[in-house]
Amino acid sequence: MKYAIALLLVLVTLPAHAKGLWKRDCQLDVPCLLEDGRSYHVKFPDGWDGTTPLPVLMHFHGWMRTGALPVQHQRISGATRRRGVLLIAPNGARKTWDFWNDQTDDVAFAAAVLADVAASYPIDPERIFVSGYSYGSAMAWRYACENGNDVAALLGISGTISQTENCPQAPREVRHVHGTNDTVMDFPFGPNGDTTHPVKLWRDAFGCAAGEAQDPYNVVDFLTFERTTWKNCTSGRKVTLDTHPGGHFIPHGWIGRQLDELLDRSPTYP
Repeated sequence: MKYAIALLLVLVTLPAHAKGLWKRDCQLDVPCLLEDGRSYHVKFPDGWDGTTPLPVLMHFHGWMRTGALPVQHQRISGATRRRGVLLIAPNGARKTWDFWNDQTDDVAFAAAVLADVAASYPIDPERIFVSGYSYGSAMAWRYACENGNDVAALLGISGTISQTENCPQAPREVRHVHGTNDTVMDFPFGPNGDTTHPVKLWRDAFGCAAGEAQDPYNVVDFLTFERTTWKNCTSGRKVTLDTHPGGHFIPHGWIGRQLDELLDRSPTYP
């Protein structure tokens, strides 16, 4: 709760960017530094005028990577820059994340990153999205679990926390994608091979009834997604699960497709 309060205080306080002083000296592989020495990376969207409030995607990198990778990765920054979204990518300590339980400093760090972004750039506080890949996806889940009340949507890619966690907070919407042949962050099959198990935590937390299978879809010809949605949750929240027959990777166009849908845009690729 203290993390959410800290972020809220920043969002309602006159930020530096209101005076035209938003950070200009840290972009792409040049990190933005916090007072405690930790850092994050930034990628602006194409054609941004420097004043219009931006939706934000905070993306957690995978194991043994840094935030310099997502801001230059075509399947991540290639999606955000075309859709008017500010991409921020925190740097994990020792190039990894502590997401295993709620006793982690990384949630506070990520909240501090968002607070610094809110104080440094014009952002839309109603459209803060959190994503990650592999270990970074598990960290995104942990952040949403502990500090997700101000998060519009969680976009998880090939990594989760335990489905038995009891989360004190939650995002307004959850979207997750996982390959059924993933052997790195194994696809979390449920009893009798249940393929909807990867989002059981959120379905239970949101009081969702039976899911609805959607028509399979493609973003690129060589990969087909099977989609199940839960829109009848008692909390008013939504859950979407996309599965594919592949392994451990960020699917082409998946992040862009989710942002298009969340931002009420016609789906495009890339």
